[in-house]
Amino acid sequence: MKLAWTIPALLLPGILAIAAVGQQSVPMTCPLTLEAAVDYALSHYPAVRSALERRTAAQARIGLARTAYLPTANALWQGNRATRNNIFGLLLPQSVVPSISGPVLTSTSDRGTWGSAAGLLLSWEPFDSGYRRAEVDVARADERLASAGVDINRLTVGAAAANAFLAVVAAQQQARAAQADMDRRQVFSRVVHTLVNNQLRPGADASRSDAELAAARISLIQAQVSERVARAELADLLGMPTTELALDIGPLLQIPSGGMPGRTVTSNPVATAQNARTQEAAAQVRVADRSYYPHFNLQGSISGRGTGANLDGSFAGGATGLDLQRENWAAGLTASFPVLDIFATRERKQIAKADQRAESARYQQTLQDLSAQVAEAQARLEGAVAIAQATPAELQSARDSESQARARYQAGLANVVEVTEAQSLLVRAESDDAVAKLNAWRSLAALAVAQGDINPFLEIVRSMSKGGH
Repeated sequence: MKLAWTIPALLLPGILAIAAVGQQSVPMTCPLTLEAAVDYALSHYPAVRSALERRTAAQARIGLARTAYLPTANALWQGNRATRNNIFGLLLPQSVVPSISGPVLTSTSDRGTWGSAAGLLLSWEPFDSGYRRAEVDVARADERLASAGVDINRLTVGAAAANAFLAVVAAQQQARAAQADMDRRQVFSRVVHTLVNNQLRPGADASRSDAELAAARISLIQAQVSERVARAELADLLGMPTTELALDIGPLLQIPSGGMPGRTVTSNPVATAQNARTQEAAAQVRVADRSYYPHFNLQGSISGRGTGANLDGSFAGGATGLDLQRENWAAGLTASFPVLDIFATRERKQIAKADQRAESARYQQTLQDLSAQVAEAQARLEGAVAIAQATPAELQSARDSESQARARYQAGLANVVEVTEAQSLLVRAESDDAVAKLNAWRSLAALAVAQGDINPFLEIVRSMSKGGH
């Protein structure tokens, strides 16, 4: 698994739809720096706001779980008009046939009369053998998972914004290298045509220089298209028009200096999220373990009843029965125990324990994967920095070679192929030099993602920006 790399890759396609209505606005600097682009994306990307709301809901669920410690109070009032025909006998508990209180009369009647009832029942469970605490622990683990989700989303969006910004800068440098290459080839083509017109060089040289110039023009067009596409993607990510996108590349054409602070893999939000799942599974085990205990409820009730039916079978008539004619109160302790739930409870405990072991194994695997990713990212960063340090020598040698090849050609000591090869080597060296530094920044950002915090990467950018100015 490649968690630190796959999270941005999976979510990046969805980062191209930003809703800007009803958001907290962060001022957009112009020209736009890399840090400002990341901050703006973090403030406007919907997934971050969604994760924040999920965390708020998880925090509220902790409060909801704690309300189980409070007593309950149920109030009731009922008014009805019905017959009063009662019968002696048993009826199993059900919710269809309404119950009738009072004596069984010898006669029946279809006449209805008023009846009423009102009451208040207070109930409180003084102790529960730890069941409610286990439910609160489940809610707390869920809140930790939601908080880790916020950090994962922020890490993913920040990395995506930084990569999009670096992609635009890389495309700009490629376009500039392509433009410089075409300009050189135009100058050389004019020299070749002059020599050919003066019959100092064969006509094949002019054809070759024209072909190389056309190829350079095509490369420039392709580079310019790539730059516009990269700019459009960054503009969509930030939710702003492409025409308003001006970049301040700051120190990105320098080799990054300063190392990333060491972080344990356990602090990575991916590991934190998986650890929260493990804790939630452990809390579910405690819930299942505490569920097969007696339940004790202290109860108190006050109630009243009214009826328009008399004991002799007559009816009082009018609105009699809507008033409460008899009052009662009651207090007591109720103990209940689900005896035959032992079998279902035992199976639930087995399921919960298996889930806990699975989540614990996933947590260990996550730590192992993250450790490998940090080591891989560190190796890539060291390699990218080494390449960036080597490209200036390549670039200088390519420039010298191109200059010497042109001079030799004009002196009649070299052919056109040598010049075009030297020019191709130069444009490749120019691209390598610019992209090598940006690849070092990309590798630094990838290391920050693997470590689980993009802020140290942004701090290096800020410190080099201040030092450069």
